[in-house]
Amino acid sequence: MRNTFSSIFTAFLLGVIACNLAIAQDIDGEFLPTESKFKDPKTRVWLNTYGNIRISKRLFWVAQTHFRFEETDATPFIGQVGQIYNRHALGYIYNKKINAALGGVMRINFNTDENSTDRNVVPEFRIWHQYQFAMPVYSAMVYHRIRIEHRWTQGFEENSEYIFRNRWRYMFRAKIPLNNDELAPKTLYVSPETELIMQSGKAVVGSVMEDLRLTTTLGYILTPRLTIAAGAMYSQGQTLENAGEFKQNWTIRCHVYFSPDFRKVKNKLPSIHLND
Repeated sequence: MRNTFSSIFTAFLLGVIACNLAIAQDIDGEFLPTESKFKDPKTRVWLNTYGNIRISKRLFWVAQTHFRFEETDATPFIGQVGQIYNRHALGYIYNKKINAALGGVMRINFNTDENSTDRNVVPEFRIWHQYQFAMPVYSAMVYHRIRIEHRWTQGFEENSEYIFRNRWRYMFRAKIPLNNDELAPKTLYVSPETELIMQSGKAVVGSVMEDLRLTTTLGYILTPRLTIAAGAMYSQGQTLENAGEFKQNWTIRCHVYFSPDFRKVKNKLPSIHLND
């Protein structure tokens, strides 16, 4: 399994590097910024639900809904709703430690600029596929996730055209039990996580690093089918308009993980590591 993961991850990194090199060759030096600049950090709150619904021996349905809020001048910290995600996919279980999924995303973007006279709401569409690998390390679990997204976005201006971009995401996460020798019901766990999100496309001129996310989460396993968690995330990344300008965010993230299984008992496989 390790050789398979190493080959896939190496190919993934080579693909991202090749895309970035191709983009870099098209950049005229006179358009490059002379120095980098960090914007003032914004605060956000994300309320997320993650569902993995078993529908057969090898198949499961991914059903996720995210409500994301961000600060405004009038309402600091939580502010107003910025995005609503509705993400679905059909997943395939290769074995207890490897699974993959393919599906679509309908995201609603809200204009949080209080001085804007443009539209208040625009839709965003994505096709996404991901590949997750789980590895036990003593009493903990370590996850590697590769997610690739093909997205169509548009601005809030009237009659603005859709822009196509690809997102290349790699996430590393660990789940470490604190009051138990295993990740079982009634277990409190800590979960450090980091994710790098790169992007490519005609509209991406130098701004290849969309987001770098560093997160620490504290979770509690209520039952084999239900887990709750909350944590804090710091993120930064280049803005699409200016490769030398970096946005920053501090985000409170609250999660509910649920994994119902409606199959008959005789058809159930042993528990698998896909609940987050």
